[in-house]
Amino acid sequence: MWVPFAMKKLVISLFAILASTSFAIAEEAGCEAFKWPVTREQALFAAAPATPSGATLAVGAAADLALVPVEKAGFALAPERAPASDTFGAVASVEVPPKGAIQISLSGEAWVDVIQDGHAIKSAGYSGVKTCPGIRKSVRFKLAPGPATVQFSGAKKADLKVAVLAPE
Repeated sequence: MWVPFAMKKLVISLFAILASTSFAIAEEAGCEAFKWPVTREQALFAAAPATPSGATLAVGAAADLALVPVEKAGFALAPERAPASDTFGAVASVEVPPKGAIQISLSGEAWVDVIQDGHAIKSAGYSGVKTCPGIRKSVRFKLAPGPATVQFSGAKKADLKVAVLAPE
């Protein structure tokens, strides 16, 4: 009786080790599934400062954005995808660099709209992965240099890490 119990315990332990190794490999491979590298975002998200809704987001930096109920977000234009009433959102501004391209990456599920000169700008590229720890999606926009408004909506949690970068 003692030997079968010990064998069963050994088999369960080995299975647990194999499963955890497989999950670790899957998580690493998950980030590789993005269409472009997200290592800059991972580094920036680790030290992202707390930032209120309405703040200016700096290109080349990340922020831990505090979201508000979508009804109180104060969107400049209605989000392209209507958010559910029990979700969160925020509005921020950004100064688009001279080359005009920005990449906005998010730590969690949320919709992102960019508005410039009173018009919603369609994204120029999108990549989303559910298996990359800490990063859910990255969206690229081609804009004119100068001010733009960024709207986040439909988030299920009241905080969202956001990185605004020049695309690589």
